[in-house]
Parts: sequence; C-alpha cells; structure tokens
Amino acid sequence: MATFLYRVGRLAFRRRWYVALVWAAVLAAVGLGALKAPSAPDEGFSMPGIESQKAFDLMEERFPGATADGATARVVFVAPKGEKVTASENRKAVEDTVAELADGSQVASAVNPFQAKAVSKDGTTAYATVTYKVASNDLTDAGRTQLDKALDEARDAGLTVDAGGSAMADGGGAGGAAEVIGVAIAAVVLLVTFGSLAAAGLPLLTAIIGVGVSMATILTLADALGLSTTTGTLAMMLGLAVGIDYALFVVSRYREERAKGRAPQEATALAVGTAGSAVVFAGLTVVIALAGLAVVGIPMLTKMGLAAAGAVVVAVLIALTLVPAFLGFWPNAVLRRKDRREGRIEHEAADNGGARWARFVLRRPLPVLILGVVGLGALALPMTSLQLGMPGDEAKPTSTTERRAYDALAEGFGPGFNGPLTVVVDAKGDDDAKAAAAAVSKVIGATKGVVSVSPARFNEAGDTAVFSVVPSTAPTDEKTRDLVTSIRDERPGIESETGATYEVTGTTALNIDISEKVQAALVPYLIVVVGLAIVLLLVVFRSLLVPLKAALGFLLSVLASLGAVVVVFQEGHGAGLFGVETTGPIMSLMPIFLVGIVFGLAMDYEVFLVSRMREAYVHGESPDQAVTSGFRHSARVVVAAALIMIAVFAGFIGESESMIKMIGFGLATAVLFDAFVVRMAIVPAVLALLGDKAWWLPKWLDRILPRVDVEGEALTRGTESSDEAPADLETAHA
Repeated sequence: MATFLYRVGRLAFRRRWYVALVWAAVLAAVGLGALKAPSAPDEGFSMPGIESQKAFDLMEERFPGATADGATARVVFVAPKGEKVTASENRKAVEDTVAELADGSQVASAVNPFQAKAVSKDGTTAYATVTYKVASNDLTDAGRTQLDKALDEARDAGLTVDAGGSAMADGGGAGGAAEVIGVAIAAVVLLVTFGSLAAAGLPLLTAIIGVGVSMATILTLADALGLSTTTGTLAMMLGLAVGIDYALFVVSRYREERAKGRAPQEATALAVGTAGSAVVFAGLTVVIALAGLAVVGIPMLTKMGLAAAGAVVVAVLIALTLVPAFLGFWPNAVLRRKDRREGRIEHEAADNGGARWARFVLRRPLPVLILGVVGLGALALPMTSLQLGMPGDEAKPTSTTERRAYDALAEGFGPGFNGPLTVVVDAKGDDDAKAAAAAVSKVIGATKGVVSVSPARFNEAGDTAVFSVVPSTAPTDEKTRDLVTSIRDERPGIESETGATYEVTGTTALNIDISEKVQAALVPYLIVVVGLAIVLLLVVFRSLLVPLKAALGFLLSVLASLGAVVVVFQEGHGAGLFGVETTGPIMSLMPIFLVGIVFGLAMDYEVFLVSRMREAYVHGESPDQAVTSGFRHSARVVVAAALIMIAVFAGFIGESESMIKMIGFGLATAVLFDAFVVRMAIVPAVLALLGDKAWWLPKWLDRILPRVDVEGEALTRGTESSDEAPADLETAHA
C-alpha cells in the first residue's frame, strides 16, 4: 500500500499539470452535466415495512389522487379577548379571508370553518384548511404572497391569525450561513496550525473542489437514480469535513518530511505513501459507516449514505492526487514564513505540546483512564431515558407563525387536535362495508384516550373507509404512543367480529412507527459498522486490542454525546444557552446520524494518530516512546482537525429550527468527546497500561491478514541517510 501510494504521489508531483487538468476537466464535465440535468424530484419520505406506510399505500391505491402531495395550510383565527369568532364582524372577517384564499391560482380548496363546524366549543377559535394543487416546494412566490396578504388583512380586522402546515415551509435548507462560518473558522485554525496562508488555503481549496465534483455528480445523476433534493445535504457536509482533514494530514506530513532535509518531490511522495495510507483506511471506515445506513431500511437514508460515501471517495482521491500536484506547483509556499525567509527548514521540536501531554498521561495512565471513562459514563447515563420522536411545529420558536398556530389549536380544541390519527378500514371482503366501518369507528371511539372520531369517508368502490381519530394528548406525548398501540391491539377482535381489517396511519402514527423501527435498527447497524471497522483496523494496525479499544472508545463518546443531547433537548437543562425554547423527544434519526457521521470522523483521528505510534513502534521504539512520538507528530494536526469539525457543526446550533440545532449540538459534542477525551486521553492511557501487549496479534491471525505496510517501513529503509540535516530551500527543488 505505502509503496504504491508513494509512486502515486511522486507521479502526481512530476505530472502536476496533467493531474490539475484532469481534475479541472472532471469538474467542468460534471458541472455541465448538472446544469443540463432535469430538476431533482421532490421524493416523498417512505419506510417500507411499517403499518403507517402500508396504510398510506392502501389509501393511494383505493383513493386515487386523493392523497396527492399537495401542500396544505391550516389557518387559525382567534377572536379578541372577551369576543367570539362567531360574532358578526369577526365571522365576516373570517369568511372574507377564506374567500380570498380560495381565489389563489394554485389553491384547490379553502374550507369555510363555519360550514365545516371547525369552531371550538367556547367559540373563541376557528380554523380553515387550505389545500393546494402543488407540493410545497412548487408553490410560487405569488402563491405565498397571496397567503400572507390574506392573513394580514384578517389581522387588520382585529383577529389573531396564524398558520401552520406544509405550505408554510420556505423550502430553504439549513446550513448556508453555518457552512460559511465553519469554513471561515477552519481557515483561522489552519492558519494558526501551519503559520502559512498557502498551507491553510490548500486544504480548503482542495476540499471545495472535491465538494464541487461530488455535488455536481449528484445533481447530474439525481433524475436517473431517483435522488431527492435532500440527498446531497449529508454529502456536502461530510465531503467538506473529510476533504479538509485528509488534505491537512498530507500537507502536515509533507512539511515534516521537508524538515528532515528531503527534496520536495521525495517529501511529497513519502507524505502520500505514509499519511496517504492513513487517509485511505480512514476513508474506508467512513464509507463503511455511511454505506451501512442501508441497514436501517429507509430508502432516503440509504441514498443519502451512499451519496455521502461517494463524496468521501472523491475526497480521498483528491488528497492522493491533487494535493501532491499542488505541492509540486508551490513546494515552499506551504512552509512557515520563517523557514522561507531564512532559507532553511528547522526540525520539528522534540518537546512540543503533544509530546509533553503524552508524557503527562504516560506518568499517570490509570487516573487519566478512570477519569475519562467515568466522566463520559456519567454523561451517557441520561441516554437511558432517551425518547425518540419527530418534533413538529411544537418544537419551533414561539416567534414563528407555525408555533403560534399550533398553540392556538391546542388551547381551543385540545392538545391531540394537532396530531390526529388516520384509520383506514379495508372492507373489501365484507358484504356490508358501511356496517363494518361503523363497528370499527364505535370500538375505537370508546378507547380510553380518544376525544372524537370523524364520520367515515368511503372511496368510489365503497369498500374502503377513512376516518380521523383525535387523541386527548399531544402528538409527542408517550400516552399518544400507548393509544396507537391500544387501537392496534383491538384489531384481532374487530376482524373476527366484522371480517374487515384496519390500519392506523397519519403523521403522528408514522412518526411513532419510524421511531420504533429506527430504535430496532440501531443495534444491528452498530454491529455491522463497528464489526467491519474492527476487521479493517486489524489489517491496518496488526493488533487485536487496538481496534477493540478504538471501537469501545467510539461507543463511549457517542453514548456521552447522546446523553448530552437528552439533557439539553429532552430534559431542558441549559436549553436557554442554546436557544432551545421547547423540549421534547429526540429526533428519531438522530442516533443513526450521530453513529454514522461521528464514527467515520473518529476513525479518521484514530487511524492518523495511532498509525504514527505504530510506525514508531515498528521502527524500534519502546511502547511508551512510540506513544510520545505519535503525539509529537500528530497531536497538533488531530487537534486542528477536531476544532475545525466542532466549529462547522457548532455553527448549526445558531439555526432557528430545533432539529437542526439538535444535529449541530450532537455532532459538535460527539467530536469534542471523541477527539479530546477518547483519542487524546483514553487512548494513550490504555496503550501505556498495555505496553507491548497493545501490539500483540495471534500468529494464526497474523498469517491470515494481508500486509499493507501503512507505516511505510519499505519506504524508509532506503531513505534513512537523508535525515542528517535540513535542506536549504534553494537546493531543495526537484
């Protein structure tokens, strides 16, 4: 591996113009393809195998066209204090507003609340449902403006008016400003780390090129492969993250080799042969984690994972080819200004901060290990009370109209009104479908926790009925989950009595089913991802205990970060510091996202840090000396990479959406715990306690595993003589 990559790096350095032109041609080709490609479809969320999805599919089959993805808006009218919406002036204002809403060119219908009996018992609140002919993403600016104008006119009449529903979504994605802030902070961290504008800019430039190639490719293939507009979100975030990291690793090793007196071409080849080997295997662990998302069984998540895995592959290829080519163009620009000014490159100090920290841990490994494990374990404890769900409008800030509409409906009609259940009765084999539907409705209406049941609506064939069930509790309440279970448990008795069957769906039931399926898939996902990564790390480190330690440390950091998410977003401790206005269940996909993304980044740091220790150990250093050498060469780079990732992810905490805040907070804390507690403290402590045993591998396993020479032992045998003194910059050009 190291020898092959050495040749790749040397060739890329020597043929730098060809390499640069090839990548420019690739970027231009996929960019042109993206411009000419049809728009990516707005793919609906689906999860095969759950009851809610089966019921939804049955509705589409039996009620063709009735369940189209048209946007909806629920407009809520609240009368002034002491008045009722049924008063003549207020009623006229409501009816005028509904009439104006119905005139929209994209509006299919707007239901008058007084005709639909959508008025609260106390007469203070009413709501009108507006249905559009197009999906929310296809709503024109004129359509949105017309909705806003109608609401403003009703407010001018003295009513309190707010609206919720899919039509209120602005279609904007999160992270635009956050990504800019993250890149700016990354530039500062790189500048401080390297002391050179060129060294700081090169990883950013190559990462942006990689993201450009990846995103353009996704857009080009979106229509052919059925990729949605959201598929590239994860690819962009991770492509930028690992792109910076991988280029950072190669540039750092290049500077180190230059400090040993090697010419630019040789230093580049050695950097790609050694650090490049770590990049390849780190990238493979990320790809495994992302491709493993297919285990969850959500098509959209599988596509997101595979697209992001493709972005990581592009980042690896760029680190191995374009980075050494750029080093060929500017061999001295990435060096420190002091080195360029004095004309000589100084050796790296033998006693830098990384080496001092390593010696500190080596002197007291047991206390450091206990403190790290106990600390992360304590942070992980709240994870035992984790509640998964899909937060809706109730999790949005009170400054949004969606949240105010949600609160007004809950106050006027009850908390369960915001999350009605939809029951689909399949009476195709029943002689009297109406009687069967009535029997189902009666039994469900008598279930504890049900407030009301709407009249059944039949399809044209008369063999399928649909009705709504309003719970007494909020959509994210645990009692609502229990109610859904109770209604489904009543099904066998009703089936034996009527011969008809039914299924429960709706947004609330769908979210409950998704949470349960994701929770059930988490353990298999962990087994697949961690198991494959352990096998990969066995090959890299040729050690049995180091991969096990890496996996256990990762699990500890992920559980601790999940515990921190529960403390802030579910229990509300310190929520105000992060702008969290409403606590509730944790987003269902959060654990999966956290495991997949953080596992990849954690293995990046593990491979880069421990591979340097392994390299020193293979070259004859004692176990403790190897740990110190690894930290002396790699600690600064790992810290810089971690700070960049924390900055990128923490930028999302400033977004207004609660779910985006949650993702940003969870990822930032996970990287913080894994990089600074696990990799920088627990790892050296464990290696110090194990000594030579850390690198032990059974002989039978040693014979089976392929040898990949990640340490570059074959490369350094013939180059030891060049380590005598640093080279002058004037004579170091190849």
